[in-house]
Amino acid sequence: MKRILALVLVVAATLLARQAGGEGLRTAALGLGFALIAAALAGDLFEHLWLPRVSGYLIFGLVCGPSVANIISRSMARELQLFNGLAIALIAFMAGLELNIRHLRPRLPALLRFGWRTMALLYGGLFAAFWLSWPWLPIDPAATGLARLALVVLLTTVVASFSPTVTIAVITDTRSRGPLSEATIALVVLADLALILFFTFSMQAVRWALGGAAEQTVGMLPRVTWEVIGSLAFGAAAGSLFALYMRYVGRELTLVLLALCVVLSGVGARFDFEPLLAALAAGLVVENIAAPGSVALKEAVEQGARPVLIVFFAATGASLHLDALALVGVVALAVWVLRLVLIYAGTTFAARRSTIDPAVGRSVWMGLVSQAGVTVGLVIIVATEYPTWGRGVEVLIVALISLNELVGPILFRSALARHGEIARMDAPAPLEAVADPAGT
Repeated sequence: MKRILALVLVVAATLLARQAGGEGLRTAALGLGFALIAAALAGDLFEHLWLPRVSGYLIFGLVCGPSVANIISRSMARELQLFNGLAIALIAFMAGLELNIRHLRPRLPALLRFGWRTMALLYGGLFAAFWLSWPWLPIDPAATGLARLALVVLLTTVVASFSPTVTIAVITDTRSRGPLSEATIALVVLADLALILFFTFSMQAVRWALGGAAEQTVGMLPRVTWEVIGSLAFGAAAGSLFALYMRYVGRELTLVLLALCVVLSGVGARFDFEPLLAALAAGLVVENIAAPGSVALKEAVEQGARPVLIVFFAATGASLHLDALALVGVVALAVWVLRLVLIYAGTTFAARRSTIDPAVGRSVWMGLVSQAGVTVGLVIIVATEYPTWGRGVEVLIVALISLNELVGPILFRSALARHGEIARMDAPAPLEAVADPAGT
């Protein structure tokens, strides 16, 4: 009750400040302060109801955003999204810290077999459904032949994507440790690497099928190599420098960690590096080579992560487009159900034909539902390059993401709770668990 009252008071105070100050107070500063306080209260309320804090941040942003109450205006939501790069880099860095190669090595072949079988069934099912239903999809129903084939492959690639950002954020926010957490992180990270490759090739196929320049196709392989290999190398170098700082200085780690994430997201983007891959590589280097199991680093991550996660997911919720969901509601709902069924069927099929833990195999599908971050960036690329039919892809995918963002975290938290991997939020993590999260 106290949380609800506090949330109401914060909302009322913000509304009064906006009315008293007019447009002058409709700035990112007001939105940032409001999001940090009110979204944190909403997250606490959701955790009290045994729901993910992340869902609380998202739903808070949605309700207070321009699509509903408009407390956070559209301009404020856009300005809050300046934190997106920092948040994605931080979340990816945390994912790298969770991937202890020495611990995962015995299970890595099984996870790879499980992953490709799941993705094969998901891609195959989506491709067949989109090909057969193409005339009724709000994209380019008149496309035929190679053009239709390329467009279907592109749409399949984007719809099949997962969200490392949301999945890792739920694990971090609940301080989960265990086989399900580790397997899910490994799967979404590997799937994200595959997504970048598949999307690059499918976009080139679309350009070729629609009469794009031949030189774009010729230069495809160097660009993919630069984006993937260059991102990993840049991240590994940045992670090594951070590890040296930890070893020889080791002070104000939270601030230095946030500065590292700013470099990975800002500087890396200038050289066409993928921030998520770069930050993931940095985390892998720190965890597996430079400073494995550092208690000080884990504490720095926990101190820096929560405010960044609050702002990131509150801004994401405020940016969810209910108008897009209303525009293609029936089609988006049908695609959402199809994707959900195929993910469940794919993981069930893969679990029966691999040596992965059967309990993990039955539940891991719940961690693969969410979509965000990278997927949004991909559809923006499509819509910018092909504004005619690309707008249809963007509207459909944004509506699909809106559904997955609201449902995915709740499903995944329930799976983590069922497996007993969620730590008590009112108690500090045991030092031995923090020092060696893999249990090695």
